[in-house]
Amino acid sequence: MNRQHISREAHHQTYVWFRQAAEQGDPYAQFNLGLMYKRGDGIDRDDARAFKWLRLAARQGIAFAQNHLGAMYYNGRGTGQNDNAAAYWFRRAAEQGDASAQQNLGQMYKNGRGLAANAELALAWFYRAAEQGVASAQALLAECYLHGFGAAINFPLAMAWFRKAAVQGNARAQLNLGLMYKRGQGVEGNDAQALCWFRQAAAQGDAVAQRQLGLAYGEGQGVKADPLRAFAWLQRAGEQGDKDAQFSLALMLAHGEGVERDEARALTWYLRAADQGHVLAQYNLGNMYANGTGTARDPLRALDWYRRAAEQGAANAQFNLGVIFANGQGVPRDEEEAAYWYRLAAEQGDASAQNNLGVMYANGQGVPHDDAMAVFWYEQAAEQGHALAQYNLGGMYGSGRGVARDKVRSYMWMLLAADAGDETASTNKSIVARRLSPAEIGWALDMSRDWQIAHRRLERRPD
Repeated sequence: MNRQHISREAHHQTYVWFRQAAEQGDPYAQFNLGLMYKRGDGIDRDDARAFKWLRLAARQGIAFAQNHLGAMYYNGRGTGQNDNAAAYWFRRAAEQGDASAQQNLGQMYKNGRGLAANAELALAWFYRAAEQGVASAQALLAECYLHGFGAAINFPLAMAWFRKAAVQGNARAQLNLGLMYKRGQGVEGNDAQALCWFRQAAAQGDAVAQRQLGLAYGEGQGVKADPLRAFAWLQRAGEQGDKDAQFSLALMLAHGEGVERDEARALTWYLRAADQGHVLAQYNLGNMYANGTGTARDPLRALDWYRRAAEQGAANAQFNLGVIFANGQGVPRDEEEAAYWYRLAAEQGDASAQNNLGVMYANGQGVPHDDAMAVFWYEQAAEQGHALAQYNLGGMYGSGRGVARDKVRSYMWMLLAADAGDETASTNKSIVARRLSPAEIGWALDMSRDWQIAHRRLERRPD
C-alpha cells in the first residue's frame, strides 16, 4: 500500500469523525469540517457545504470560523457576495482577537467595502494584527505611516514595521524597505541596502522588485552595471505584466542599450505596455507606426496610439496629432481639430505647439483670425528659445500686427532666431538691419545679449 493511499484513508477517517461530531453540534468539528470542504482536503471541494458548516461554527462563537465565513461572503464563495455580511463576521472574529480577521477588517475600512471608509480605524485594526506578529498586517501598517493614511507621515515608524515584516519574508515589505533606502526616506539613501531588499523580494517573484533590480543593474546603482542582468530582470518583471518594465525593455531593444538592437521586439514590448495604458509606450508606438520603424508604416495606427497618449495628457502626442490634422496625414485635413490639439499641448508649455497655434491665429486657420493671440503664443514659445517662434514674433513687431510696431524689438528677435539656427532669420536679419540706425542696431544687440544672459541663468537655476 503506497503512502498516497494511506493518506486518502487517513483523511477519510478524519472526515468521518469530524462529520459525526459536527452533526452532534460540536463547533470545532463543524469548523474543521467546513475547512475540509473549503480546501478540498481529502474530499471533493464543496463551497456550499463549507459555507454551511462554517456558518454553524461561527454562530457558536468560533473566531476562526467567523473569519473564514467573512472571507466567503467577501469573495462570494458558497454564497452570494455580500460586503456587509463579510464586515459583520470579520468584526466578530476581530473583537475576539483573531489577527487575520483584524487585518481583514482593517482592509474593509481602508477600501470602504461594507463599511464607510475610515483611515483611522483601518490603521487601528492593522496595528492590532501587526502587534500579534502578522507580517502582512505589519506591511499594511507600515504603508499607512509611509503615506500618511490614518496618521501623520512617519518614515521611522514605517521603516520599523516594514523591517519587522521583511525579516519574516514578506515580499511587499521587502520591496518597500528597498524603496525607502533608494529614496532616502527616513534614512540616508543607500543603493546597496536597497538592492539587498529588492533581491529578496524579487526572488519571491515580486514584479516591481524585479524591475527595480533590472534598473539598478542597468544604471549601476548599488552594483556594477550589467546590461545583460538588467535585461534579464526586466524581462522577468515584464513577463508578469509590469508595464514599466515592459517599457524599459522596449527602450533597451529600440536603442540597442546593452542588448542587440531589435526594433521588431521593441514594438512587441511597447504594445504590451501601451495596452496597459503606459503613456510613453503609446507615444513611442505612434512614432514607430508613423515612421515604419520595426513594422510597416501605418498612419492610422500611428494616429490611434498618438490619440491614446494625447487623451492621457501627453503634450508631445497632442502636438503630433495637431500636425497630422493640420497636414491631412492619413486623415482628411481638419484645421479646427489641429488647433484643438495644438492648444492642449501649448497650454502644457510645448513650444512647438505654441508656435503652431500662433501661426493658426495669425492666418485664421481653425480659429478666428486674431493677431494679438498670435503674438501671445509666439511669445510663449519664443521665451523658451524656439527659433521659428522668435522669427515669427520678430515679424509681428516689424509689421505692427497684434502689437505696437517696434523695429528694434523686431531685430532683437530676428537676431535671437538666427543665433538659434533659423535659416530664414539668418537671411532676413540683414534686410531688417538696413531700416535701422546704428544706435538702434546697438540697442537690439544689447537686448538680445541681455535676453541670452537672463535665460542662461534660468537654465542654471536649481530646482
